[in-house]
Order: sequence, then C-alpha cells, then structure tokens
Amino acid sequence: MAPYDVKREQKELYAPRNTAWAVVDVPEQQFLAVDGTGNPNTAPAYTAAVEALYAVAYTVKFAAKRTEGGDFVVPPLEGLWWAERYEAFTTGAKDSWNWTMLISMPPWITGPMIEDARQAAQAKKKNPAIALVRHLTLHEGPSAQVLHTGSYDDEAPVLHELHHRYLAANGLRPGGRHHEIYLGDPRRTAPEKLRTVLRQPVEPVE
Repeated sequence: MAPYDVKREQKELYAPRNTAWAVVDVPEQQFLAVDGTGNPNTAPAYTAAVEALYAVAYTVKFAAKRTEGGDFVVPPLEGLWWAERYEAFTTGAKDSWNWTMLISMPPWITGPMIEDARQAAQAKKKNPAIALVRHLTLHEGPSAQVLHTGSYDDEAPVLHELHHRYLAANGLRPGGRHHEIYLGDPRRTAPEKLRTVLRQPVEPVE
C-alpha cells in the first residue's frame, strides 16, 4: 500500500486549483510546530526552526513504519503568520512578523510518538531549536483559500483583495491567523513559478 500522502488525501486543502478566493471547511489537523519572530529571509531562528521541524518529521516518519498506520510522505512546510499591525505584511516590515512554522502529521500519529521523535532527533542533531518543536492541534473550520502562483513578495495584492473586498462582500471577517502552505521549494524553483496556498480562517460578521 502506498504511504499516506496528505496532498493526495486532502486535495481540496493541499492541491487546490482555484485562483480566486473561495471558502473551504478545514477539519481538525495535528502538526509539528515551532514558534518564532523575525524576517524569514534573514533570521537565523527561522532557518533553525525549519530544520528542526524536518528533523523531527523524518524521525516520526521512520517510527511510523512500525505502526499499524504505516509510512507517510513528509508533507510540505506550512506557516501561521501574524503581527501587531496588519500593515506589517502589506508594507513588508518582515522583522516584526511572528510565525508558527508547521508540518502536518497523519491522524494516527500521537503526541507521545512526536515527543519520542523529538527527543531522538535532539540526541542526534546539534540544533537547539529541536527543543522548541511541539505538538499542535488546529481546527480552522470555514476558511477563505486561494492558490497563489508567484513570488512570496507578490502576495500583497492577493491579500489586499481578501481583506478589502472579498470578506466584506461575503459578510465575513478574519477568524484566525493567516495560514500559508508552501507547495514549491524556493531553493529549486524560480520565484515566478512558486505555488503557495493562502488561507484565512473566517467567521460571519454579526
């Protein structure tokens, strides 16, 4: 049997085709998570956090092969982003960005399995950020979502459309943190060809 692949099992969330905002219902999911602050392009803490996530994710993957659920494909990197002022994103004030970087875990992976993997990875790798990896359960529910193709720096007009047109036109307001799923590897993909799922949990305006 093929390893579990969240991109195949949850195509609406990890392989969407809509290039205009649309609302989807995001079920409860569990993740590996690391929190931090700063410019993702320059902050050493960001690089260390991403490396720590993958170290633990692959350790979980190898352990999962011995469970009833079996093997899985390590999913793409994701991130929750927020700032004290929304303008920090539209003006590119990246040093003030807060983030929680994520890697999705299959349903049969338990908290104790994640903690065992974190400890095993920490024993092998000289990365202090591994100590910061935690188990996070997230249920975003109704969320506006779109597939963006292009540079990360070109997301601003798409987000402007969401916050200044789409939400008001549909009687919605933000109900959670901005969420991104990175389907391309910026180290190997030209910026104009990067694909990113942009997601914003929403709730009705009362």
